[in-house]
Amino acid sequence: MSSGVQLGSDLPAWPQYDDTERTGLIRALEQGQWWRVGGAEVEAFEREFAAYHGGRHALAVTNGTHALELALEVMGVGPGTEVIVPAFTFISSSQAAQRLGAVVVPVDVDPGTYCIDPAAAEQAITSRTRAIMPVHMAGQVADMDALDKLAADSGVPLIQDAAHAQGATWNGRRIGELGSVAAFSFQNGKLMTAGEGGAVLFPTAEMAEHAFVRHSCGRPRDDRGYFHRTSGSNFRLNEFSAAVLRAQLARLDAQIGTREERWPLLSSLLARIPGVVPQRLDRRAGRNPHYMAMFRVPGISEERRARVVDTLIERGVPAFVAFRSVYRTDAFWERGAPDLSVDELARRCPHSEALTSDCLWLHHRTLLGTEQQMHEVAAVIADVLGS
Repeated sequence: MSSGVQLGSDLPAWPQYDDTERTGLIRALEQGQWWRVGGAEVEAFEREFAAYHGGRHALAVTNGTHALELALEVMGVGPGTEVIVPAFTFISSSQAAQRLGAVVVPVDVDPGTYCIDPAAAEQAITSRTRAIMPVHMAGQVADMDALDKLAADSGVPLIQDAAHAQGATWNGRRIGELGSVAAFSFQNGKLMTAGEGGAVLFPTAEMAEHAFVRHSCGRPRDDRGYFHRTSGSNFRLNEFSAAVLRAQLARLDAQIGTREERWPLLSSLLARIPGVVPQRLDRRAGRNPHYMAMFRVPGISEERRARVVDTLIERGVPAFVAFRSVYRTDAFWERGAPDLSVDELARRCPHSEALTSDCLWLHHRTLLGTEQQMHEVAAVIADVLGS
């Protein structure tokens, strides 16, 4: 353990669980059917998840990346099409489209919210654009007013990457009430988790049924003769994961409430540290689940940022460097990259470029701590940055 200011006590662990998960796992075990076709847990979770988010139709899948890939496929994304994504996002946002043979076009983000810039997205639309993918970064919903207008004016639909946004709202509307497809992740670090897992909210029964067939090897629900209707894959969620997710969903509201109470305090404390700029919240996003506590240190080098993160972890603060621009990874260029150089993309995405090198984030379990711990976390960060 490095010397310097330390936390007085450990922050809450993640994932969190209790007898609710244990009971659910036993319930799934004892029903005697452990996959969704014969079991009851996945369908129950889908109903509960859709209702919680104000959605009409939910489909549970194996993980968040598959959720995006399946949703894009249902929307007609494939070879010869383009998908607009924010440059500043986790690589799954782009890879989901690239694995379908589409070309991904990264665009810049808002420097305060870190979400896609609607004006930049508008400039990137071509006759081949099949979808625009806003990412609700760290639980902050993107500017859905401007994006909905852009979709209506251009005829290009939205797919919300809501991996960080379980329980979020925009102008009083839940994610499922915004009228567009939305994909979620339940990976181990997410706001609710079964280790892995994902879900898609579809606005129409037709899209949801199309997705079901594709996620089950192209096989309709009632097929008994192996008449596979479409190409597809096995993206089915198992009954055990669904049982755990039902328990996780049941406690999500209380956890979001705690994080909503803690973030104003922590962000105000971070803002007092010289050189630290917390993520800005758009007040139209009335409820933010705060998947990450994000902040920038403009001017910091990538090398020093990495050392700062290592030291924060040593002192008990679950810190991470932020995502790098998707085009700053080798993976992006393997398939489905636009006919543009890294330098040209960087010129078009100055805010994403800055975030690539100067943004840090703390895991949401930080915001489940006490008010005293928010003061301690800020003191540790101030000490590490000042050393």
